[in-house]
Parts: sequence; C-alpha cells; structure tokens
Amino acid sequence: MLHTLKQFILPAAYDLLPPRMDSPEASALLLAIALQESQCRYRRQMPGPARGFWQFEAAGGTKGVLTHRLTKTLAKASLGALCYSSTLDYKAVHALLEHNDVVACVFARLLIFTLPNELPAREDVEGAWSQYLAAWRPGKPHQATWPENHRRAWAAVEDDNDT
Repeated sequence: MLHTLKQFILPAAYDLLPPRMDSPEASALLLAIALQESQCRYRRQMPGPARGFWQFEAAGGTKGVLTHRLTKTLAKASLGALCYSSTLDYKAVHALLEHNDVVACVFARLLIFTLPNELPAREDVEGAWSQYLAAWRPGKPHQATWPENHRRAWAAVEDDNDT
C-alpha cells in the first residue's frame, strides 16, 4: 500500500492543494505518519475512533482541519473539488476518511501545514518525530518504530523506479 499511496494518492491530494504543499519532505512525512499510525494497512482503528491510514479522530484532527484559520478554506475547496458538499460537518468528513484515501491525505497534509516549523529534512529523524507528535498528539506514541518508518518513507519518496 505504501507504493499506492506514493504513486497515486499523494499526487491526487497534491492536485487539490496549492503547489507549495507538494515537496519530498511533505511526502516523506505523510508516508512516515501513515506507516506509524496504521502501517498503511488499517483504515479503522480497532478498537477506537480513528479513521483512514493517517488515523484521524473526529473531534481532534478532522474538526481541527475544518476550523483552523490556515486550512478551513483549503479543506472545503478540496471537498468541493471531489463533489462533496463543502458544508459537511466534521463528523461526516470523519466518516469519509475511512474510505477516501485522497480526502484522508489532503487532511493529513493540511494538519501538518498548521505547524509553525519548516518541514524536516531527510536526515532530521527527530525533527520529523517532533512534528508528528505535535500534529497527531498520539495517546501512546511508539518512538521505537519511528526511525524505520521514517527510513521506509524516504526510500519510497526517493524511488524513481515507480514514477
């Protein structure tokens, strides 16, 4: 699924967002977070409320992206471009995240966009971890798995064989 996310989902999501949001650093962080949160295998947290490969919760991440001053207009425009009502409430959007990977990716990228720091460079594993913690606020973070997920994400981003 990592290949599919990189090859198809990320480009589709970036097409809905301003060009400045598309970068290798953004792609690597998005893929690392998807690996960390769901192993790119689980669309629904079991047991739990989180949805999509990025494991968004309704009242936190989903509502946050829909209401944050930097992201609400972009989120609603992206939903509209995909023929969803821009007036959907956060609970309805949260339900979409489980089955619409493009919407889930857009919301993940927008959540990262709310952070004040620049995206971490390839070598900055700790900076990427810090940004993940700041944006996702995981209840039980597993730092031991992050370096490998970060490495795999960058390897996927830098693999030109599948483009």
